[in-house]
Amino acid sequence: MSCWALIPVKAPRLGKTRLASALDPEAREALVSGMLRHVLDTVGACPAIQRVCVLGPARPNLGTGILRFDDPGPDLNGALESTMAAITAAGPERIVILPADLPCLSLADVERLARLPAGTVGIAPDRHHTGTNGLSLPLPDGIWFPFSFGQNSFPTHCNHAINRGLTVETIVSCGLEKDIDHPLDLADAVRLLRRVFNAGPGRRPRMERRKRPA
Repeated sequence: MSCWALIPVKAPRLGKTRLASALDPEAREALVSGMLRHVLDTVGACPAIQRVCVLGPARPNLGTGILRFDDPGPDLNGALESTMAAITAAGPERIVILPADLPCLSLADVERLARLPAGTVGIAPDRHHTGTNGLSLPLPDGIWFPFSFGQNSFPTHCNHAINRGLTVETIVSCGLEKDIDHPLDLADAVRLLRRVFNAGPGRRPRMERRKRPA
């Protein structure tokens, strides 16, 4: 079975603005780039993935062999729907959609999403079981899947799949549930942060200073 992966990503300097209280703009962009690199490398190392795609504006250091689709606008769900037609026309039997902010993603996580049986939708919830951090759609059945990334997307995506007569498999793992949206989430990216900022001499993230209680 042929399976492609698609990773949506924002333009440089536009990602992770909710981390502004903990990281300065340079540090946020370094973190975003480091997490994207980790996700691309992990997905690219999975034997079950035949092609890795990025949805979004051009970014430096994407690497070779990455197929990039332009993001037509600010709405992620609309961009995914328009991209699905082009991917389905290329002939893969499954598409795995992963966000670019999964610093703990493992090869085993990608394998689980990529090797689901035909007619099965795989959905990986975030740590709160409200958002969606991984979506695996069978093709061509999934070409008309209504993407609902955003608030309460996990139960919404489950209902979409059930309403279309598809089997739903919930995939829960540390690597898939730990996205980085808020300063408290940065604890899950410590190893990646150290690697990113040790790569350049003198570069350190500007972390929020908390006052001690009187």
